[in-house]
Amino acid sequence: MLRPSPAPAPALRSVLAALGSPTAVREARTPALRAAQGPLSPELPLPVHVLGVSGATPGTVLTTGQPPRTRLAGWRFLIRNGDRAIAAADTMLTPDGWSFSHFFEGPYIAATERALIQAEALVTPYQPRLLSVPELYMLTLWLDADTEADGATAAPGPADLLVPLAPAPPGIAADHPYQVADLLPVLSLRLAPPPLLGSAAPA
Repeated sequence: MLRPSPAPAPALRSVLAALGSPTAVREARTPALRAAQGPLSPELPLPVHVLGVSGATPGTVLTTGQPPRTRLAGWRFLIRNGDRAIAAADTMLTPDGWSFSHFFEGPYIAATERALIQAEALVTPYQPRLLSVPELYMLTLWLDADTEADGATAAPGPADLLVPLAPAPPGIAADHPYQVADLLPVLSLRLAPPPLLGSAAPA
């Protein structure tokens, strides 16, 4: 069961304006969007958070005893044509407010839609978000157990689920819901820099 957080109205308006602009659609780097017949509608808005790890001490940011740092990077809308999503639109926060960023397509579109359908069938209610780990080229559906939380804030908590979207990094199962305490330590190991030559490996 999903209880999404409403997207900022200016973000939605900026996407609708871009979809209504023949120039914006024609110049979009997404063949499916340019070739689409019939109406295009932005749906299923999700806040996109980025996991903050740069400059952190290895092994500390993603441990279960310390909440990971995240920042809101934008809102993403799936662009539906008929009965399926064929592209997505990202918005970003500028000094003048929320504005359209770009259209795109790729495997994460279908993977996001599939993960949302699976999450909707869960008995426990969740607030859906996206959590990006740029260093691993990884995107997850973040199911926040606090359905009343502001979609622009907070960090993954112990009751939340993370569902890696396909394609996921090697050794991490795509479409599988992980408890935060199970997945974050794995990410911590992947993100930790290798030891310097000649230095002792950590015990």
